[in-house]
Amino acid sequence: MDVIEELCKRYTDLTDEEIQIIRGMSAVLQPLANLEDADIFVDCPAADDDAIVVAEAKPQSVPSSYKKTVVGLLAKPENEPAVARTFKLGIATKQMKAVTQEKTHVIQTVEPIKNGDRVIGVLIREKRADEQRTVSERLHFSAQSYEQMAKAITHMVDENNWLPECIDEALILVGHDGRVTFCNSLARELYTRLGFIEDIRGQKYENIRLLDTDQAEDTVGGYSAVETLVGKYSLAIKRIQISSADIDFAIIVRDMTAMREQEKQLILKSVAIKEMHHRVKNNLQTIASLLRLQTRRTESEETRQVLYESMNRILSIAATHELLAQSGVDQVKIGEVIANIKSNAVRYFARPRFDVSITLEGDDFEVDSEIATSVALIINELLHNSLKYAFPDEKSGQIRIVITAGELYSRIEVIDNGCGFDVEKVDHDRLGLSIVRSLVQDKLRGKLTLRSGPEGTYTSFDFKNQILDEIGVT
Repeated sequence: MDVIEELCKRYTDLTDEEIQIIRGMSAVLQPLANLEDADIFVDCPAADDDAIVVAEAKPQSVPSSYKKTVVGLLAKPENEPAVARTFKLGIATKQMKAVTQEKTHVIQTVEPIKNGDRVIGVLIREKRADEQRTVSERLHFSAQSYEQMAKAITHMVDENNWLPECIDEALILVGHDGRVTFCNSLARELYTRLGFIEDIRGQKYENIRLLDTDQAEDTVGGYSAVETLVGKYSLAIKRIQISSADIDFAIIVRDMTAMREQEKQLILKSVAIKEMHHRVKNNLQTIASLLRLQTRRTESEETRQVLYESMNRILSIAATHELLAQSGVDQVKIGEVIANIKSNAVRYFARPRFDVSITLEGDDFEVDSEIATSVALIINELLHNSLKYAFPDEKSGQIRIVITAGELYSRIEVIDNGCGFDVEKVDHDRLGLSIVRSLVQDKLRGKLTLRSGPEGTYTSFDFKNQILDEIGVT
């Protein structure tokens, strides 16, 4: 007896016929593992709701989640709920967390293996839970190389007829007589949506072909790939030559309609966002121009200074919306925002013949428009305060802006080497600091730190990387 037969007879109540079905799958597990870059297993039901691992295959191009073999080990329901669920309900389970026998956290996708209505085993695909790439709900297939797909299709047809139901595309196999010999359920569903009434199996491929002659003939080395419109559907169609006595070639069709529609919506959204931020910027610049006119009309120096500071605050917000209008999305690099504010601050606040060095250091990352606007106002106020008060008699000065990215919170520090001030005395008197404190606490959900002395002033504030509306959340 081989390992699969021995384990099945020892731990399960599978019949000899059912054991042969499980054995027949071993040939396809390794190609499937390589296709998926994932660990692939076959488990069979054991006593006390446990499962026994009877076959495995580890990917050859990426590291496996396992250092040792797990064939012959029991899988407990509490560690692998996806496996237990599929055994209990007889349906596939998509992307559930699990803990391996080696205590590694993975994401499992489980497909039932049936003999009639009875679940005699499960096919398991596992990837590490900490992987950043998206895990498809169905077995990924069409992105692989021509050779890999051809080899996998050959194994599917030779060994098992249930694997084509696990892949994420419509699959059609055409014999040497030009007739369709096989199609999976996704292929039948697709052709039904396209308006075909009869089952395509057994029909001449020429009668159901979705490409015109010119497109179909664009074949290199027995392989072609074309994306075409069929009615309202956008379809990616691949033709693969198969080296088999029964099959001439395979057709793989992926419905790209939803993806293409999402791309169109993203383009429209990008245009709308650009226009929105462009209009906001123009409106803010108009308000700033009106304030500039009012500044010229007033005779009060104090009023003129207040209007001038208000105008600069508005322009700092306008500069942020200008960046957002250029990007076309509702996110912008924090470094670009601060660099803009830094340039404007030197232009408007630095006094003549004063040599100031403002450096921008640290990380750069994207933030949404609400965070960007608040940060722009805060940096504007802090630079204004430093340039106005920190260097009363000096001919030169230095200001450092340091950005530190974090997982949940990030931090920005503004440090000058000016004369400093009495924090307790001035903190509540200056409008600029009041604005800074309010923005940090109310808008950014962060904390403001302010220290000052003869060596200079240190100000830092942290903020959430994402500002979520918490109303109604329980």
